[in-house]
Order: sequence, then structure tokens, then C-alpha cells
Amino acid sequence: MNQEEKVADLSLRLLGRAYDQLDGGEQRVILAIAERAPTSRSPDGGDDDDDPSQTSFGERLADRVAAIGGSWGFIIGFAIVLFVWMLINSKALEGLGLSFDPFPFIFLNLMLSMLAAIQAPVIMMSQNRQAAKDRLTEKLDYEINLRAELEIMRLHEKLDQMRFHELRDKVEELCERLDRRG
Repeated sequence: MNQEEKVADLSLRLLGRAYDQLDGGEQRVILAIAERAPTSRSPDGGDDDDDPSQTSFGERLADRVAAIGGSWGFIIGFAIVLFVWMLINSKALEGLGLSFDPFPFIFLNLMLSMLAAIQAPVIMMSQNRQAAKDRLTEKLDYEINLRAELEIMRLHEKLDQMRFHELRDKVEELCERLDRRG
């Protein structure tokens, strides 16, 4: 039996469909079973079209901004900067001439609005990339689970065949004994 016939037979026996009717993940699993090759792949590398390891500079920057902007260090540091800004520009320091953005801190509001306008879409880009990576991980998990299920089915078939042959041999042995006695 050549490789193509083996793949077609496995596809029909295990999934009940012809090989060309299977989706890409199912085809990879059937091929891996036929070749006795591992199915597992890392979501961070491989030859998939949606491979998240092939990132551009902008994508890596978006991931970094999201990682920093969503951390407690950033929140605490940003709160300190805001407090210092308001302290320097408060009425208490206005008399010393250190105030450059007096209350109601219009320049500070402008800077915060600009930061929010830039940071929000960058974080959304990073979340979209993470969602794509999660979808790939989910697809790979499905392939591993399918492989395990199909291998268990194959083992059951082999055990059933062994039991059948064992029972057949015992029946033949009993028939021979009966023939000898009578």
C-alpha cells in the first residue's frame, strides 16, 4: 500500500470522509498519523500564513506599548508625574514663578487627551494580534486533540482485531477438541 492509499484509507476509516473533503487541519493530522510524525507545533513558529512570529516593527511596538501601558509601574509612574505637574502648577508655587500651566491645567488636559487618542488604537492593535495568536493556538490544540482521538480509535480497532483473532483461534481449538472426542 503506497502513501496515498494509506492516507485515503485512514481518512475514510477514521473520519468517514475522503481525504480531499477534509479541512487543512484534519489533513495535517491524517498525514501525521500516516507518516507516524508528531502533530504538535508551536504557535510562535511554523509555516502557517497566520504565523504571529513574522511581526513588523509597528506590531512589536504596539505589543510593547500595550505591555507597558497596562502595567502597575506605568499607572504609578503616571500618577506621580500628574501629581508633580499639579503641584508645580498649583497656586502655592505660582507665587515663585514656577507655574507654567495654572489651574484648570489646560495644557495637561491636552497632553492627556493626545496620549489617550494615540495609546487606545495602539493597544487595540496589540489585542487584535493577541486574538490572532489565540486563534492559532486554538487551531493547534484542536489538531492535537483530533490526533489523540484518532489514535485512540486506531488502538481500539487493533484491540478488537486481536480479540477477534483470539476468539476465532479458541473456537477453532474447541472445534478440533470436539472432533477428536466424537
